[in-house]
Amino acid sequence: MKVFFRTIHLYLSLAAGVIIFCSCLTGTMLVFEKEIQQSLHPQRYFVKPQNKRLPLATLTAGVLKQIPKSKLATVMVYDDPERSVEVGLIVPEMRDKKPVGASKAEKHAGAHGKKDAKAKDTERSNLTAFVNPYTGQIVDQFNRRQTFLYSVEMFHRYLLGGKNSVGDWVISISTLFFLGILITGVILWWPKTKAIMKQRLKIKWDGSGKRLTHDLHIVTGFYTSIFLIIICASGLVMTFKWANNTLFFLTNSKVVGKEDIKAPLSVYQPAGTAISPETAVSALGDKITDVENYTIRYPRDTAAVYTFNVLKKGSVELATDIYYVDQYSGKVAGSVLYADKSLGQRIRGVIKPIHTGSIYGWPTQVLAFIITLVSLIFPVTGVMMWFNRIRKKKKKPASRPRRMDVVTA
Repeated sequence: MKVFFRTIHLYLSLAAGVIIFCSCLTGTMLVFEKEIQQSLHPQRYFVKPQNKRLPLATLTAGVLKQIPKSKLATVMVYDDPERSVEVGLIVPEMRDKKPVGASKAEKHAGAHGKKDAKAKDTERSNLTAFVNPYTGQIVDQFNRRQTFLYSVEMFHRYLLGGKNSVGDWVISISTLFFLGILITGVILWWPKTKAIMKQRLKIKWDGSGKRLTHDLHIVTGFYTSIFLIIICASGLVMTFKWANNTLFFLTNSKVVGKEDIKAPLSVYQPAGTAISPETAVSALGDKITDVENYTIRYPRDTAAVYTFNVLKKGSVELATDIYYVDQYSGKVAGSVLYADKSLGQRIRGVIKPIHTGSIYGWPTQVLAFIITLVSLIFPVTGVMMWFNRIRKKKKKPASRPRRMDVVTA
């Protein structure tokens, strides 16, 4: 039976080894992206606290005045008094450009104005203005799509090809192969005796080169396999519909996607005036106090509502509560609380932080960094072991033919 699993393990590795290596390498680079950005550009994210913050309406009006032709999309406010306010903007000139990672279909849709693609595009900010909440000054402007790490992410996700491109499918299939490699690897590792188990739990650093290569592949593979299986599985959930549906099936939950969560509408008042964002914030009362941050999505038309994504302090990243506020009456029109969601929805909501390692902050980020860094060993040592096995077969002397005595008459 192990011969069967070894064959699967080998051929899946040969088929996807290079892609797996690239995915692990780029994944390692992306683990601390946020921290890297904050270290390189502290003036962008941090300001000197003062006595009083300016109203959000004043901040956003100043931003729109300083960045002509821009349209307001979102505003992210942090509870930390030293953090700047992040204003998400839609700039038409930047939207028309072809960003790295945009597939041909997306570019075509953008050029010809397909309704669904255009609707999603117009709601997504493509420029972030970092504003001092005490002075209203724009301390920096940031377009993530123009950064090196964004290109790294696009390579990690799509091989720079864009969603639904060939690169997207290559990465997706390789991730599926990687999961198969990990599972068969654990099966092949599993020892028959306790003595063999002790050998497979530690690396013999003073052994021969072949032994060291073998131990690096086998031993580190065992210790990291469970974490890599989780990373692979979470990546598959974000990629394949069947994997996403499997998650909901296993948690006995109804399949719910972003498209199924529809925001309520404001009660339109022709003679009425839309409330200010401060009024919308005050409508939430204590729901928006003692939080890590909250993001306001402004109404896109006269029938829409203010949408608040609120991350409570101590909560897992992306485990947010959603509140809707009528843009005319200022009343809470509805809510979607994270705690009230089904188990499948709650797990699905944090799949990305699980995949990136940011789910519990720096401890899990350090763990994810180490795991993905160590995983770079497997493709290299695996190839070395394969070559060693091939050389061994070639050097093996052929069996000599049996000598036959010739009997002559």
